Amino acid sequence: MKLLFLNGVNLNMTGKREKGVYGTQTLDDINAEIKAFVGDRAECEFYQSNLEGEICTKIHTSDADGIILNAGAFTHYSYAIRDAIASVSTPVIEVHMSNVHAREEFRSKSVISEVCRGIVVGFGKKSYILAAESFLL
Repeated sequence: MKLLFLNGVNLNMTGKREKGVYGTQTLDDINAEIKAFVGDRAECEFYQSNLEGEICTKIHTSDADGIILNAGAFTHYSYAIRDAIASVSTPVIEVHMSNVHAREEFRSKSVISEVCRGIVVGFGKKSYILAAESFLL
């Protein structure tokens, strides 16, 4: 099994921005923990981009069995990413480290949720691990 962990806009700043929301670990630190958790149960690929089109292309061309996507702010308005997800048969799980429903009102609306297999929000870096576990069961 192969899992793609796909991170969108501003996730490269994890550990530097809004530490009270996202923690102090970098995205590389979090990815290392995910890889350790998954172990030999699956191959992990990690990709981050601040560019919407690059995220769409990665979704289109991925050979993963499952995609775990934290689209960042693109979650709330990217119909391009929504349509990219809908155009492939690979199951996608939407993740967010923060509880988007307990934050600013605009964050509670996701345009990608309806084309995702499921959603995991509010568990910090463990949101990724919970999503991964759903593929590994």
